[in-house]
Amino acid sequence: MKLIVGLGNPGADYERTRHNVGWWVVEAFARKFRIAIDTHEKAAMTGSGRVAGGAVMVAKPLTFMNLSGDSVRLLVNAYLDSTDDLMVVYDDIDLPLGKLRIRPNGSAGTHNGMRSIVGTLGTERFPRLRVGVGAPDRGKLRDFVLDEFAADEQPVIDRAVVRAVDALVLFARGDLRRAMNEFNKDPEEPAPPAPTTSDAV
Repeated sequence: MKLIVGLGNPGADYERTRHNVGWWVVEAFARKFRIAIDTHEKAAMTGSGRVAGGAVMVAKPLTFMNLSGDSVRLLVNAYLDSTDDLMVVYDDIDLPLGKLRIRPNGSAGTHNGMRSIVGTLGTERFPRLRVGVGAPDRGKLRDFVLDEFAADEQPVIDRAVVRAVDALVLFARGDLRRAMNEFNKDPEEPAPPAPTTSDAV
């Protein structure tokens, strides 16, 4: 089984904030494969289904961000033999808006949710998918990540969520390397439309 965990904060006040992008990706993935996230267990909402021929569970921890590890540890202990089958999806202020970065392991960086997970699991060896949410020009970081995206930012993050779902499909297939190769690079810009006869000079 593969376990895909999206990080976020519970409650309507946080639903559309930058810090909840991990939840957005997991919810979009679940919709694509008609997985109902309707089971309350291990301090999370979970749903299970089959993707690319394999069993997949998606989860949204209901602990607040700083305690994400409490839920993730319970889920991992209950369902996985190896943390290699865990994918954590979360927001990252150190990446440009909409940029994806997939890694098989690594440090928690500045993200409190990841710090909690690394601390409770006792290892940095698990895949993660980071979604760039931009960085504040000034002011407090906490205020920035708990704010909503600006109107001109929303289309960028919406496209990133779609790409993140596609990357998770490859992870579900057991092809993390391909996911990294395809989605760690910037998406190709659409080609300009070919000139029509009326455009010719």
